[in-house]
Amino acid sequence: MTTLTKRYLLPALLLALMPAAGAVAGDAEAGKAKAVEKTCNTCHGENGVSISSAFPNLAGQYADYLENALKQYASGERKNAVMAQFAMQLTPEDMKDLAAWYASQPGLKTVPMD
Repeated sequence: MTTLTKRYLLPALLLALMPAAGAVAGDAEAGKAKAVEKTCNTCHGENGVSISSAFPNLAGQYADYLENALKQYASGERKNAVMAQFAMQLTPEDMKDLAAWYASQPGLKTVPMD
């Protein structure tokens, strides 16, 4: 490996593999408390497993997906009158924490392909 490669390519690769600076994970324990406080568990269940097929399961979803969904409900990009009202009351930290809580719960399963 040349000196040039060691000097520039390796640091660039390391930076590319690091999470983005703004991608700070939420606090799952804080999210658990907020799920009760914000009444998320009323529809989505205590651990993110929905009480009814009318509401999506959140357990095991990717945290970034959940956070982005909440942002989209709050902005109106996603359309759901009930979720929009709840999401508009959340801070960015609340969204990260809730996403971390539900993502930390067992839920999604990989289905084997034949």
